[in-house]
Amino acid sequence: MRKHVIAYLHTHWDREWYREYEIFRLRLLRVFDNVLEMLSKNKIPCFYFDGQVSAIEDYLEMRPEKEELIRTLIRRKKLFIGPFYCLVDEFLTDKTCFSKNLEIGIKTAQKFGCNDYIAYLADTFGHSQNVVDILRDYGIDKCMVWRGVPTNTPSEFSWCGMDTVNLIRGYFNDIFSINASVEKKAELLKSNLDKIAEKSGNTLLLPIGADHLGVETDIIDQIEAVNEILKDDYYIRLGSPFDYFKRVEGKFKEFEWNDELRDNSNTFTLQGCYSSRLDLKRENIECTHLLDLTSKFVKHQKETKYDTILEYAYKMLLQNQAHDSICGCSTDDVHAENLIRYKKIKQIANTIIDELKLKNHFDDIKILNLSDKSFSGIVEFETTKKIEGYDLVNTRKGFDKYLLTDTQRIPVTEDYTNIYTYLANIENLKTGEIEYIMSEYSRSDLKITDTSIENSNIGLKIEDGVIYINNIRFSLTDFADLGDSYNFGPKQDDSGTELKILRSRAVLKTATRVCLRIDFEGAWDVVSLFVSLDKHSTYLSFNFDWVNTQKNHLLCAQFNLAEPIYEVFSEDMNILIKRNFDPTYDIRKNLPQEKGIEVRNNSAPMQRGLLIDEEKNNLGVITKGLTQYEVFENKVFIPILRSTGVISNPQNPSRTTPAGPPIEVESLQQIGRNKAEFHIFFGNHNAFNDVLNQVFKSIIL
Repeated sequence: MRKHVIAYLHTHWDREWYREYEIFRLRLLRVFDNVLEMLSKNKIPCFYFDGQVSAIEDYLEMRPEKEELIRTLIRRKKLFIGPFYCLVDEFLTDKTCFSKNLEIGIKTAQKFGCNDYIAYLADTFGHSQNVVDILRDYGIDKCMVWRGVPTNTPSEFSWCGMDTVNLIRGYFNDIFSINASVEKKAELLKSNLDKIAEKSGNTLLLPIGADHLGVETDIIDQIEAVNEILKDDYYIRLGSPFDYFKRVEGKFKEFEWNDELRDNSNTFTLQGCYSSRLDLKRENIECTHLLDLTSKFVKHQKETKYDTILEYAYKMLLQNQAHDSICGCSTDDVHAENLIRYKKIKQIANTIIDELKLKNHFDDIKILNLSDKSFSGIVEFETTKKIEGYDLVNTRKGFDKYLLTDTQRIPVTEDYTNIYTYLANIENLKTGEIEYIMSEYSRSDLKITDTSIENSNIGLKIEDGVIYINNIRFSLTDFADLGDSYNFGPKQDDSGTELKILRSRAVLKTATRVCLRIDFEGAWDVVSLFVSLDKHSTYLSFNFDWVNTQKNHLLCAQFNLAEPIYEVFSEDMNILIKRNFDPTYDIRKNLPQEKGIEVRNNSAPMQRGLLIDEEKNNLGVITKGLTQYEVFENKVFIPILRSTGVISNPQNPSRTTPAGPPIEVESLQQIGRNKAEFHIFFGNHNAFNDVLNQVFKSIIL
């Protein structure tokens, strides 16, 4: 029986990847000029524009005269856009930003007259189950996915209750664009369609397009010629994904999947990208929190004049969260522009906060709690005044930020003065409350020596050159990395080199906070760790600062626990989810020997932290921009640096097949100064949330 194939024309548009944004945008003009001409002259029935509206905005900045034509084509359902602003990575974008992505994307799409949406997630590196509820919140009930889908999944399935299409052969199908005879094209198409048919009914879905690819001007003629050759097996007609959903309605409930989609047995999920270019991940976490805090402050002050400015800042953040940008698998120039965007975001957010503080007469020791729970803990505040009763931890030169914000004054040389950083203790500041930092003095429980740091809740000590956090052994371990921006490439016989402790000493002793410096000596570099602890705190803060001089290696924080690790709770879209692990699995003994296979691994992404085996080990880690962890036996590894030098290495032992171009990218080696930060505690889910609230403070000070 001949099967019906609905083929849809599309292009997958990375704003930036192996070429920079402006270069790709000039290509966008050529590609989309051609698409619009073909649509307006009825040479093709419709075109699906990748589910993201940012490319439309980028196009119209250069072609504003095309706006009315685009509106007309959308109204006639010949051009489909939205619902997303950008195709962001789902594991490095939190719930607030993913919601903003939909909010801005749908608002933009509706401005052009589009009201029909599919959550089109064709090329992200696996899928978070928590996006489904967010999609429903915006009225979206259809989804399309590819990477990470388990092998036995049919073309239509229910993913966490949502009607979802599995793109069996992926979105990438450029057969009609290759230089080959129609017979050869028919042969290649039949091979693909046969594989799709194995998991489909009598109606198949066929994407026609690829990354940054235009539509062939004779596409209709080519399809007719291919149909003549395939007439006994398939009939291809051009349509849209909406046509397909309508044709297969009722089939989705036949197969259900109620978990995340990260299975790499059938498609690459490129897990090493979560530790590539960790400088980007740090900036992303900082800007995500800062924009959220700024938005809360604006809302609290009932201001509306900043709405457009905040949307502009969120757009820059979302552009940086596009999967090839935040995943760190693009050119050096692309990521240099990412860092500039992050700087701009911080400039905007901090200026809004300073303006609102000036307008509402916040002085140097006034605090506002914007979180949804009471706040207690130690805070830092800056002032140009010398004041008594607080621990002074730093002095620097600068201008008073209120002077810099005041539009009726300009700073002069005489205004350049000392700025002091003090510590203050806050106790039980209720949600939405403002008060002065004048808390009652409480006795300090801090103790520090040159080899130990502790309070009544948690401690660290060094014994015989070994670090213990309570009873858990901590170390830094360095591995060779033969991989690339997408995948860690292990050396088969490499068990890692543990860095030795060179020296340690107390560097801060106050009644409010103490700090211990530990220097590690590696084969080439000295890595400095500053461990700080506040009075009555339940967590230790780890801050690393060092200069990396070596290439092609992976430096990990390593925790040795008492028991093998079978489960880890880690944050995903602001929710702790459970992932199960086989602690006996060794990636180095399972490296692929044939092409087209990506090694299974015990690595996973996280956003702001994890909780390890809550009932047995109850170790928790809150991170600021460390977004990957790995489990092996009783050990957890958190990469604090991954240094490689090529976008896609054809000889990567983890993959054996290219995942992108083999472009050398020097800054991927992360040569130079590096930083890393995380916070250690012991406890359950409630403790996780409490420490998270402490580390990511929602306060205006």
